[in-house]
Amino acid sequence: MIFDAIDKKLIALLQADSKQTNKELSNKLNLSVTAVYERIKKLENQGVISKYVALVKKEKVEKSFVAFCHIKLIQHTQNYVVKFEKEVANLVEVMECYHISGDYDYLLKVIVEDMEAFREFMVNKLTSINHIGSTHSMFVINEVKHTTAINI
Repeated sequence: MIFDAIDKKLIALLQADSKQTNKELSNKLNLSVTAVYERIKKLENQGVISKYVALVKKEKVEKSFVAFCHIKLIQHTQNYVVKFEKEVANLVEVMECYHISGDYDYLLKVIVEDMEAFREFMVNKLTSINHIGSTHSMFVINEVKHTTAINI
């Protein structure tokens, strides 16, 4: 999809704060409220904007322990891949899951309260998935950059 300069600025403004009113956006973009509304509807209808969410601070909800887990499956059959993906999608501690290339098959981003909670997650949930051959975990020491905004 091709975006003009106004679309790009509108998307950036919405990614920075999606609770801005159309009136506020219209002032920042030098457009009418109706024009802003129409542009937003077009972006939504074309699937560019898929949803609006509230970003929650991990520390405020006692979920500041972040780990990345590499997962290697026992076999790479379609059956194992589908079963693993279905099971891991149901784990509330897993914030993101990617099927990746390289030495491991999957990369998970896991958020829990602390090291003890991570151990409980590994022992009672993740490693109970039958198709996992091995795991390798790394823990975040300091979050240097975290953004949800995509530069257009």
